[in-house]
Amino acid sequence: MKLGTAIAEIMKREGIEILCGYPVNHLIEHAANADIRPIMVRQERIGLHMADAISRVTSGRSIGAFCMQHGPGAENAMGGVAQCFGESVPVLVLPMGYARRLANIEPNFNSSQAMKAFAKSSEPINLAAEVGNIFRRAFTKLKNGRGGPVIVEIPADMWNEEVPEPLNYTPVLRTRYGADPVHVKEAAALLIGAKRPVIYAGQGVHYARAWPQLRRLAERLAIPVTTSLGGKSSFPETHPLSLGSGGLAVPRAVPKFLAEADVIFGIGCSFTETSFGIAMPKGKTIIHSTLDPAHLNKDVEAKIGLVGDAGLVLDALLEEIGKSVTSDRDAKTVAAEIAALHEEWLAKWMPKLKSNDAPLNPYRVLWDLQHTVDIHNTIITHDAGSPRDQLSPFWKPVEPLSYIGWGKTTQLGYGLGLAMGAKLAKPEKLCINVWGDAAIGFTGMDFETAVRERIPIMSILLNNFSMAIELKVMPISTEKYRSTDISGDYAAMARAFGGYGERVTKPEDIIPAIKRGIAKTKEGIPVLLEFITSKETEVSRPGT
Repeated sequence: MKLGTAIAEIMKREGIEILCGYPVNHLIEHAANADIRPIMVRQERIGLHMADAISRVTSGRSIGAFCMQHGPGAENAMGGVAQCFGESVPVLVLPMGYARRLANIEPNFNSSQAMKAFAKSSEPINLAAEVGNIFRRAFTKLKNGRGGPVIVEIPADMWNEEVPEPLNYTPVLRTRYGADPVHVKEAAALLIGAKRPVIYAGQGVHYARAWPQLRRLAERLAIPVTTSLGGKSSFPETHPLSLGSGGLAVPRAVPKFLAEADVIFGIGCSFTETSFGIAMPKGKTIIHSTLDPAHLNKDVEAKIGLVGDAGLVLDALLEEIGKSVTSDRDAKTVAAEIAALHEEWLAKWMPKLKSNDAPLNPYRVLWDLQHTVDIHNTIITHDAGSPRDQLSPFWKPVEPLSYIGWGKTTQLGYGLGLAMGAKLAKPEKLCINVWGDAAIGFTGMDFETAVRERIPIMSILLNNFSMAIELKVMPISTEKYRSTDISGDYAAMARAFGGYGERVTKPEDIIPAIKRGIAKTKEGIPVLLEFITSKETEVSRPGT
């Protein structure tokens, strides 16, 4: 069989049902022939974002895949690959490459070399007979260990090469590994004896699907739980022991409990130091459970390292703890403390969350959104900048994988592709992206992709006609040249593309518009609701 047919067959055997892409890449035709649905985007980065979400919302059980043209297509895709690397998301990236005789001649762009720095692995196909071995290596890396993009480059002169039949390929194994029992015993003793422990849960809990074990541990020892943005929704934020999630903006309970903690247990996290994550206080005893040993002592000093799958680690901890703690500890006191902090914090923010101002306060829009949707059946994601910081502290997910949080690298426009990918993977869910007028300037053309490919997402646009968070750092250029001013009628754009677009300017119209938008998505129509908002710049930072 031809090489393209063999690759498509391998992908199908590995359970890939959707191939995001942009031509010319001949794999698109081979995939379609194998009944793998091709999704054509308007720019490469969005296609990678869609593949990214497919992997995320399935805990990597369905691997997102993206293919693109050699040269400029691969060059355009670099940002999306880097985003997957920064967020540790397993995505199969399949660029075409220049013909083998030209692949290493400047200035030709060589994907397998150029992307190696921010990929889990990167390899070209140079012999058709090796295709099985190459993809065996690729899928083994995608399905095991910490996630990341895997590059398989297909030179343009390879498509007519013959692969020996029958095709020698069986779907690769998926395996897990756990922590040293000695260290598990030490960690259990520390947690049992801690006076003010806190659990910090990362996205490794999602990939391990270890949500029940996380909850059991928290309840057994009455330990408060906070999450990273990537780990948000791994613990229900309506739970009495939930402190909420942490990013650049946080609920007040998060920094207070961390500051007063004697032991911090990080599970399924990297503790990566970033402006868009929780800054861990100094001088704490830290237990660090991570899938990747390279993360130990990378950014924080760990007293105990538990290297392994979050589910296996939690299972082992629960078994060890159960030997001496045989019933759930009384959580009333700590739960009351958390509730009081939440109440005090929300009281400060309630004037914004329920503001009747026009232009609309973005906090009011997002508050009404949360209280209008069926939150049990919704997947939501933020964009970079203000939408992230205005949404993440207040949105309380109750179901795992219902919030796609991110932030280690913060590319504007990421949320649109994530919402579309989530909808492709979970068509029964209401999938929402929240973005601003800066973000739509980067990727807004791909709303047309949602219309054309019949992906009925709901896009919530907060439009203040300004780069609001830049106002404080660009006062002269704004005053003299209006450098932070941006504009557009984006609801009209959505309608022009064939979707449903509505502009909302009055507080009393927010909820009716959201309800109309939800109804349209149920009809199969992508929706863009444009809310005209104030230039709100206040966010819930530690100490506020």
